[in-house]
Amino acid sequence: MKKAILATKVGMTQIFSEDGVLTPVTVLQAGPCVVTQVKTVENDGYSAIQVGFGERKERIVNKDVAGKKVIINPHGANKAEVGHFKKAGTTPKKYVREFRLENAEEYEVGSEIKADIFAEGDKIDATAKSKGKGFAGGIKRYGMRSGPAAHGSKYHNHAGSNGSATTPGRVFKGKKMPGHMGAVRVTVQNLEIVKIDLDNNVILVKGSVPGPKKSLVMLKETVKVGK
Repeated sequence: MKKAILATKVGMTQIFSEDGVLTPVTVLQAGPCVVTQVKTVENDGYSAIQVGFGERKERIVNKDVAGKKVIINPHGANKAEVGHFKKAGTTPKKYVREFRLENAEEYEVGSEIKADIFAEGDKIDATAKSKGKGFAGGIKRYGMRSGPAAHGSKYHNHAGSNGSATTPGRVFKGKKMPGHMGAVRVTVQNLEIVKIDLDNNVILVKGSVPGPKKSLVMLKETVKVGK
């Protein structure tokens, strides 16, 4: 993987091609992201870049006060937030993520990653936290079949049998049952970039992308090549 960027989901719309074909697209505000740290094999044991995205008020960011108020970054190193961003020459960022890029050594601390890192026609993988649906039954959560709708059935929206008889006499792990639905990390692979607005750092991706509006989306160069 050589290309990646952070974005926020604006919403969905549709565009028409020159020959009149309608295409549903997801609008993503991609960057600009700032490289806040470059990790090397010599210092950190692996090669990666850490990027920040989205503005954050400095008054609510932890400061290094006598070594007490610190945060733990996503990969274990204790650093004060304000000092970490000042070292990179940028303002505090709302989101901080790491990307293990093959060409990580080509980036410099403080440099910007914008939407022009991708091009129209590129295939990407989009990762985000899906919409939370709360507690849901088996029919809504997994598409199970409902019972008869007749008045005397007394079996309409139940999930059905949960286990077997005496042997083994228990419910196996992984059984599809009612429970919390959504709010999990989801990756949709091999999406196509339809259009890029370089002036506003906006990327239009064909089809749907996980997550609600204003949620964080990670766009990476796809690991699969579809037809």
